[in-house]
Amino acid sequence: MESFSGGHDPCFQYSSSVKEKATMKSYRDRSYARWRTYGHSCFSGFYRIRLLIVFSFVFAATLLLTRASSLMGWSRDHQTPQVPFRSRYTVVINTWKRNDLLKRSISHYSACQGVDAIRIVWSEPNVPTERLRTSVENLVSVASRKKDEFISVQFDIHVNDDLNNRFKPLDDLRTDAILSIDDDVLVPCSTLETAFSVWTSAPHSMVGFVPRMHWVKAKNPSFGSYEYSYGGWWSVWWMGTYSMVLSKAAFIHKKYLDLYTNELPASIRQYVKDERNCEDIAMSFLVANETGAPPIWIKTRIYEIGSTGISSLQGHSEHRTDCINHFVTLFGSMPLVASNVKVADARHLWFW
Repeated sequence: MESFSGGHDPCFQYSSSVKEKATMKSYRDRSYARWRTYGHSCFSGFYRIRLLIVFSFVFAATLLLTRASSLMGWSRDHQTPQVPFRSRYTVVINTWKRNDLLKRSISHYSACQGVDAIRIVWSEPNVPTERLRTSVENLVSVASRKKDEFISVQFDIHVNDDLNNRFKPLDDLRTDAILSIDDDVLVPCSTLETAFSVWTSAPHSMVGFVPRMHWVKAKNPSFGSYEYSYGGWWSVWWMGTYSMVLSKAAFIHKKYLDLYTNELPASIRQYVKDERNCEDIAMSFLVANETGAPPIWIKTRIYEIGSTGISSLQGHSEHRTDCINHFVTLFGSMPLVASNVKVADARHLWFW
């Protein structure tokens, strides 16, 4: 029989011959197989490229968000491991007529791992109200239940308004480590763990977050001694050198509370009381005089949530310069030791 169509496309060729049919079927199968193999390889390569692009995008986004979390101060405190009871610290908060900030600070620090107790240095003329006490106790109670750890909280009430009160010895302390903190300073919990681990390796040093420096200003030829000036944050940043970490955010050993109150020259404490300033410099002098070593600066981001304070007053740096020179006279020497060493958590750095 003649073919139905004279075309050469095997898909349209018709033959009554069984042999021809078998031949055409074999040819079509081979053609289809070649097309299927070719198409599969093309589409497979296409999807591989798309998957590679998607995975690259996801990786870049994850890396960016991880770095952004450290820059923005987002916390990963839920990943923080438990700290053994013997390795805890007491938070000592110095406050003055800023109850909202005080409650915010208590809420934050009571949620941090490693906190054994919170002590509130209260130097206001009126005792804390029952409403404030209840609010503070509720905040700590909520944090204790979440962590399944008991945290005690206590007001240490002083009758006199005196900056020296923040360094008065505390009864019933169960820890050697004290985190001295102002009510308007928030340090991320994960950062506190890093700083506390550093302090445990050097428990007689001050370990803090706010570095300052004393600079030689001039030499007094009459007495053969030097005159010093107080260097704030910008001078530390510019020169990379510091000799103090301020007690507004620092770990110290509890023994320094007793030494400050009972061993530090009374004239220094009186100067602090009269001038209402420089108790932090006095503590730095005391620790440096005891250890002969510099403090340790933890380089990180902390958050100051208050809008006013002593440091915001006009002439603050000049006043601090006067404090340093006065304390040098009373000590009989300059005990502060400068350092260029800083501690930073490599997980929160772009380059290390």
